[in-house]
Amino acid sequence: MARKANVVDIPSLGTLDRSSGQLGRQLAQALRAAIRRGDLKPGEALPSTRVLAKSLMIARGTAIEAFEQLTAEGFLESRGRAGTRVAHSLEQPAAAHVPALPRPTAASARIERFAQVARHFGAVPQVPFAVSVPLGKAAPDDIWRRLGNRIRARGPGAPTGYGDPMGAIELREAVADYVRKSRSVRCEASQVIITSGTQQGLYLACQVLLDVGDFAWVEDPAYRGITAILESAGHSGQMVRVPVDAEGLVVEHGTATCAHARAAFVTSSHQYPLGMPMSMRRREALLAWARTQDAWVVEDDYDGELRYAGHPFPSLQGLDPQRVIYLGTFSKILFPSLRLGYAIVPHDLVEAFCGARVLIDRHPANADQQVLAAFINEGHLDRHIRRIRGVYATIHRQVNEAVARWLAPQLAWLQPTDQGMHLVLWLAAGIDDKQVAIKAAAAGVVVRAVSPMYAGAQGKPGLLLGLGGFTDQAINAAMQRLAAVIGAASAQASA
Repeated sequence: MARKANVVDIPSLGTLDRSSGQLGRQLAQALRAAIRRGDLKPGEALPSTRVLAKSLMIARGTAIEAFEQLTAEGFLESRGRAGTRVAHSLEQPAAAHVPALPRPTAASARIERFAQVARHFGAVPQVPFAVSVPLGKAAPDDIWRRLGNRIRARGPGAPTGYGDPMGAIELREAVADYVRKSRSVRCEASQVIITSGTQQGLYLACQVLLDVGDFAWVEDPAYRGITAILESAGHSGQMVRVPVDAEGLVVEHGTATCAHARAAFVTSSHQYPLGMPMSMRRREALLAWARTQDAWVVEDDYDGELRYAGHPFPSLQGLDPQRVIYLGTFSKILFPSLRLGYAIVPHDLVEAFCGARVLIDRHPANADQQVLAAFINEGHLDRHIRRIRGVYATIHRQVNEAVARWLAPQLAWLQPTDQGMHLVLWLAAGIDDKQVAIKAAAAGVVVRAVSPMYAGAQGKPGLLLGLGGFTDQAINAAMQRLAAVIGAASAQASA
């Protein structure tokens, strides 16, 4: 009778890559994969480490290392002299004993809502007319890099430990002083909570201020970031959309529709997306409502510093610091990847906001807080803002000229404004702004449709044009392509 061959071949293991090293890990991975595929079944005997090593032309110690690893993971079981087998515990129970789990046939409404948010806020190319893209002259100059190198050289290479949920005290003091001088905000550093941007500030405000069933006023149209938060938190039915006009939020409409709302979310200095400031008459009416109803006002001041002519409009918070939660960000005036903003809250809410913050991400990232504090304290932020006001004023003029050059006024026209980092380009009735945005992206132009920012299906068609640091040549080339897309959409609507 012929003797068994001493060399056992397991074809399913494939070939080990000797050039990359770690042969023991490779062998363990190959055996693990073979077991998972069913090439090696529970209870099957494996060749000895000596035989396997000879077959694969590797050291026996390498084979032992792989066997020991898989035994520790439960894939193999060793029986001493009886050898090593695939673990019996991996054997599946009889099908009759396996409960049938229902398979989802469709995504839930909640899953779809979050998927829509991901699609809306996905990264976009840095091309005209992407919003909040401070390129070229609109970006901070080299002082940020030099200042960062200087600050980091003084500290430990890898800071350890958790930070304060409110943020570094140096930055909170700098922010409190900055908003007092530039935005007429009345606060102390103990009221400042450093956030990862306005979006997180809005999320914190919703978490802290709104109980289940509470109603909230939201502008119509509004920033998609706040409406998406309320929808995802189950407040869709309690979101009261209040229209805006030339004076901003129509407070009378809000009180007539839902006087007992718990909070109002407003962009009072520069309404998003339309651009008008809230008049003093409306501001006083809004705050009077909040006092009467024991409600809160959440002021999103996302780019209030960027007014081209005259002084920026003062904050709403300065009129009533006990009723207003003030949200600001450095993403717009510096650069979005910084991911630092701030919430300034009444003393009675500080602890609650800190608690909500801890549950999200414990504390803000420490890396750039000290750099930003020094950037503010040494006067660089003030100089930067003065400079970019002129930059954005120039780009604002160039976009206006490009619209006049390439677009017929019966097809599209700009909403007048003298501040901010974007313009609204209204489209003629019947043009689908959502389709225009899709077609424009295919042509290398980034715009946002305005109609989805309105409640219901009554939104006016329009496009948001970002005033990033694009050159006049780039603006004109992009506007020419956008005009072609709009013209084609108009012809399709008329057909």
